[in-house]
Amino acid sequence: MLMRKSPLLAVPLAVAGITALAGLALALPANAAASTSTYQATLDPVALNTPSGAASGTFTLTLNGDQATVTEHVTGLADTLPTDTATLNSLGIPAAFAGKPFPHVQHIHINGNDQCPTSSADTNGDGVISTVEGQPAYGMIGTTLSTSGATDTSTATDVTLAPGGGSFTYQRTFTINQATLTAIQDNKAVVVVHGLNPVNAPKASLTTPNSLGVTLPGASKPLALIGTAPALCGVLTASQMSAVPVGSSPTGGGSTAGIQDEALLGLGGGLLLAAGGAFAIRRRSSKG
Repeated sequence: MLMRKSPLLAVPLAVAGITALAGLALALPANAAASTSTYQATLDPVALNTPSGAASGTFTLTLNGDQATVTEHVTGLADTLPTDTATLNSLGIPAAFAGKPFPHVQHIHINGNDQCPTSSADTNGDGVISTVEGQPAYGMIGTTLSTSGATDTSTATDVTLAPGGGSFTYQRTFTINQATLTAIQDNKAVVVVHGLNPVNAPKASLTTPNSLGVTLPGASKPLALIGTAPALCGVLTASQMSAVPVGSSPTGGGSTAGIQDEALLGLGGGLLLAAGGAFAIRRRSSKG
């Protein structure tokens, strides 16, 4: 007499199918990948302060949670500080800075009118837009783009932590504060690079004290507007490729969607294989 085979023999094959399902599930792209977003700004000359075409820059910011990675390239700004004492004194710059790279403090300004200032921002008519006159357009300081140390307003005017020179590349990853993060995501953030070029700056910027009352260490008078007035400006906007696509786009399935579909088909095949195998063994055992 033939012994009836136990239906439990179907278990190993079913387990194999489930194992295949688990393996394919791990291969699926995680939805969490879509949390990374990228924002960009084209830095253009600020009206009155920097002649059109004289300077420019590009700015990219990638957000991953509260971690911001900034990559910036700037060219055409003020290069080095003067070396003669008389000129330094007139600008409110102490002799210790003579001949060093011209510092360019820079910030992400937030919650203004989400734009760069136009010539109409020169409310006192002196031919230069001070950083205070520009604030209605680009807002208050949210984050200081310092080269090291703090990135809050405590380093907003610290020239020792600012990138310098006529052309520079700035790269840094830091924890971004919630106010700036929210403003960026709400399209209410503007990048501003300060510090005008003495070669082409408005004359008033060489003699008028800055409207923030900034005085450099060792200086006998407040820093002139040339050191703090906005030179370049750009509105931060979300990049077209700021998120990893999940599923099919309105115009058709993308590459990620295709991978997901193939994986899901594989998962279905694994389950059918397991179910089919179990059915075959049960059927065989019933005939025994």
